[in-house]
Amino acid sequence: MRELAQHYERMRRSHPGGELVVVFDIDGTILDLRHLVHHVLLGYDRQHHTDWFHGLRADDIDVHENRVEGFLAERPMPDAVREAVLAWYLERRWQPEAMLAAHRPYRGVLDVIRWFQLQPGTDVALNTGRPEVLRADTLRCLNTLGQEYRVYFDSDLLHMNSGDWEEGVADSKVDGLRALRAAGRRVVAVVDNEPANLDAIARSGVCDDALLLHADTIYESAAQRRAGTVSGRSYDVTALISERGLPGHVQLVWHGVNDVANLRQFLASAVRWCECDVRVDPLDRLVLRHDSFDETPWSPEERCPDLAETLVAVTGRDRAVKLDLKTGGEGLDRVLGLLDDLGVDDEDLWFNGGIESLGEEGFRKLRAARPGAVVQCPIDFLTPLVLGAPAHARAVLAGIGEWGIDRVSLAWGGPHARTVFDRLDRWGHDVNLYAVPDLESFLQAALLLPTSLTADFNFPAWHYFGRGSGERQAYHRYRRAADPAA
Repeated sequence: MRELAQHYERMRRSHPGGELVVVFDIDGTILDLRHLVHHVLLGYDRQHHTDWFHGLRADDIDVHENRVEGFLAERPMPDAVREAVLAWYLERRWQPEAMLAAHRPYRGVLDVIRWFQLQPGTDVALNTGRPEVLRADTLRCLNTLGQEYRVYFDSDLLHMNSGDWEEGVADSKVDGLRALRAAGRRVVAVVDNEPANLDAIARSGVCDDALLLHADTIYESAAQRRAGTVSGRSYDVTALISERGLPGHVQLVWHGVNDVANLRQFLASAVRWCECDVRVDPLDRLVLRHDSFDETPWSPEERCPDLAETLVAVTGRDRAVKLDLKTGGEGLDRVLGLLDDLGVDDEDLWFNGGIESLGEEGFRKLRAARPGAVVQCPIDFLTPLVLGAPAHARAVLAGIGEWGIDRVSLAWGGPHARTVFDRLDRWGHDVNLYAVPDLESFLQAALLLPTSLTADFNFPAWHYFGRGSGERQAYHRYRRAADPAA
């Protein structure tokens, strides 16, 4: 992925107005066909009420989908059964049901494709050995799979084999690249799991300036490492996407700026927004602390930062603040009064609070007092309704919208987060994604283009060393490299 990123940048600089395209094979490159083999073999047991594949997992499949006889040869079963299973498999492996079961992507590949589809003047094409008769089924299955990643494949960018299964696949791949060139597109890279296909492409000279990438998954042809071919086993978005490659219009929020050290890290970054957790301490002061004092009792050594001092430090550096209000009632009134006293503008303010903390009255008070600020509420509790009773979910969202809430927040690690986000976005809601644990998840979430994204910024690879909110007194910790002279 790092080689691909660097090559793409070179091609973009060399051809600033060109129509660039990254070309992917499908089977064994985007899709993990071990799931197809697994599905068909278990189907034999289901149909015949047998138990030959009891406990078999997709991860146990270690052969190419065209070499299943070798896998069966190692299974303890009579020869007659083995022959019957193989015949069953060969007859059913490319039927629509099996193909649908096979549509399990390799981890990270759809995020990689999504990033390229977001780049200006860049498309992703598919170049497959599947026969042309499967065009409709292939597009339907891939686009169903890609929906929650916001990936879409166009028929005009899908080249298929004009022959039958396994007929002239390498030549077909070369023809597909020639068609792209004839359409005025410049091929940046070709990704394929079969070395023989990459070798044929290299020998053809059809796209000499393209980077050839071998997806080192399970392949049938003998590995032939040509000069200029790069091989890898993972689609690592953290190696592909740099900080400069982030979508520019997603608002980024540094989570949990609840202590001096994290405040210092935030102010040294390029991130505009920070989130602070606001509570009233046992001495009736407005302070920053994630946990309640009942949940995590304080100690004489603890010094919770003062809200007013933090606001002065943040706004004085032309930054903006998101206040996660853990208190309502009188505490809310005091927060609003403090913001007025300090002269914090609405455009630099963002409020977040749970319904159980602020209630309808609290949200209406925030909107009335600060009409230009963002007012946000977590809605993870609505996930079952969004998925199972969308009309009821939309009614609830409309109701809380009347309170003044103009943004909803959804945990990235929650169940079905991608699907729920997609529906909220399609319904027209501004969405903040939060609880993003690491750089990979951060990039995956950013590629969905939410309105905003809240993270700890514990990204050493980017020289960000966020400490986290201090929930249950836990913080991200980092090791400094030893001084070479020591």
